[in-house]
Amino acid sequence: MAANDMRSVASFLMILNFAMYVTLLGLGGWAMNRAIDHGFIIGSGFALPAHFSPIYFPMGNAATGFFVTFSLIAGVVGVASIIASIDNIRSWGSEGRPAAASAALVAWGLTLLSMGFAWKEIELEGRNAALRAMEAFSIILSVTQFLYTVVLFG
Repeated sequence: MAANDMRSVASFLMILNFAMYVTLLGLGGWAMNRAIDHGFIIGSGFALPAHFSPIYFPMGNAATGFFVTFSLIAGVVGVASIIASIDNIRSWGSEGRPAAASAALVAWGLTLLSMGFAWKEIELEGRNAALRAMEAFSIILSVTQFLYTVVLFG
């Protein structure tokens, strides 16, 4: 009975994390698209400004570019780890569990990195509502992905 309960918990966390990672990817994609469309454009004959950053975002603060970039990476790896874990949840055997747990662990590590940049962005202030939502998803995902990883290792 306990194994079936753990399977139910893992299934719930997997679905929750999938929805949150997809939302994080959607918000991150919007932010990246906006940065590309409204970012710094250098014409011919112009010099780079003194404090030019290759990760420039027209909204947010100095940490926004790093936060969005690592959130997109964490989101892609998180979705991939969940897709790789579907077979493990279906069979719930010991054969597929190490692969699912290691993929979840890598996704959790990248999500923690994204969360670190989210905290830095919060500290620097000056964000819009979409970036605040991304920060919240990143912070919540760091907890739920950790719980999912613990359930897989358990």
